Amino acid sequence: MSALEAIREKAHKNGVTDLRFMSDTQVFSTEPNLNCVKALWSPSTGIIDSHTYMMCLQADAELHGATFAFNSSVLEGNVSSEGIEMLVCSSEPSTVHDQADENSIILCAKTVINSAGLHATSLARRLRGFPATFVPKSYFARGCYFSLVGLKPPFSHLVYPIPEKGGLGVHVTLDLSGQIRFGPDVEWLDLDSDAIYEHEFDFSVDSKRAEKFYPEIRKYYPALPDGSLKADYSGIRPKLAGPLDPPADFVIQGQRDHGISSLVNLFGIESPGLTASLAIADRVCTMLCEGK
Repeated sequence: MSALEAIREKAHKNGVTDLRFMSDTQVFSTEPNLNCVKALWSPSTGIIDSHTYMMCLQADAELHGATFAFNSSVLEGNVSSEGIEMLVCSSEPSTVHDQADENSIILCAKTVINSAGLHATSLARRLRGFPATFVPKSYFARGCYFSLVGLKPPFSHLVYPIPEKGGLGVHVTLDLSGQIRFGPDVEWLDLDSDAIYEHEFDFSVDSKRAEKFYPEIRKYYPALPDGSLKADYSGIRPKLAGPLDPPADFVIQGQRDHGISSLVNLFGIESPGLTASLAIADRVCTMLCEGK
């Protein structure tokens, strides 16, 4: 109960004031397959089509004059009083081996927003003239999802257990067609940010990992039958806290932090980075406009 109270209090401090407690009877009337003694209900939570969302953002940006250069890798950069020079190659990081060739160009940018996700800390270290002391240590955790097969969807809402160390726990996700998925688990990777830059990942999901999913899911969905989980997909989260550390917040780092004008670094943008993406963009714009 204290964990739920702490979550509600933190949400309220962050401006989410519509959370309310539900008893087990109230939960059962809404989600009869859910086993719990108490829950928090978030009426303003919803789902979107993330791919369509990104396509819309791209279209809006292009309408305002932006140009996208996909499948391009920033190999390194140089910070100077004139701006930031970046060596860019039209290849994936794992194939260029940090060597410039005929496919490389040098771009001189007045403003750089380092939003490279898994590679953000590695890219920051590749910027000559950027103080290395401002690059945080990175950790990486792989998370797998399993889809529910052969059953009518048992839930009509997103369902989250109390968060665990390193992640949100194995929770229930829904897509716009009502398909149920469970995940993610947490698998810490023994890689630093430089190694992950050149590493080619296999994002397939080992079906044997389902053995650990069943007992976790049955804590809140005890009727889950054997054989109903199918390997679905996986992803890797850039984290600023290791397996034994308390959770770390996003780091949105600007001139006030590192002293370099027109450079903003986004470090550790894991979940809920997609949910917070527009708010992060507003924050970055404010920092650049105000010279922060």
